[in-house]
Amino acid sequence: MLKALLSMGRVAAAMLAFMAIASAQAPRDPENTLFLDLKDGRVVIELRPDLAPRHVERIKELARQRFYDGIVFHRVIDGFMAQTGDPTGTGRGGSGKTLVAEFSREPFVRGTVGMARSSNPHSGDSQFFIMFQPNPGLNGQYTVWGRVASGMAFVDRIVRGEPPREPDRIIRLRVAADVKE
Repeated sequence: MLKALLSMGRVAAAMLAFMAIASAQAPRDPENTLFLDLKDGRVVIELRPDLAPRHVERIKELARQRFYDGIVFHRVIDGFMAQTGDPTGTGRGGSGKTLVAEFSREPFVRGTVGMARSSNPHSGDSQFFIMFQPNPGLNGQYTVWGRVASGMAFVDRIVRGEPPREPDRIIRLRVAADVKE
């Protein structure tokens, strides 16, 4: 009887562990979660419509159009950030639709996802960056529209350079609600 109870206890513990892992991987809000697939693995980005509703809608629109698939990380600075979203790979291109800035008090810390722009605060388009380290100098100057919830180790492996000699690419960027796995 004791053996049976111990065995049942092990089974229950294994089931609880599996459920904890499954719930940790499942997005809280699939409509406001992105799956960024890189060569080394999946990065899960929680979108922040509470901070930047227009930016979040535009990023989701572009993801649903598969705009980001195959685009390179054209500017990757060690200790700072990895930037992507330019279909030309030069840092000068975009989707052709700029957005009015949605600045907030949200700090730029490791894993923050922000909208790249020119010197014009309202020039954000399709380019975005993911922070490797905190940078308070960006606070209130750039739009925060997301944060990495998991997979930051894969972001850390993106090849560095301005531009990198052999840049990493986005394999695919999808809204989690649209992914059936």
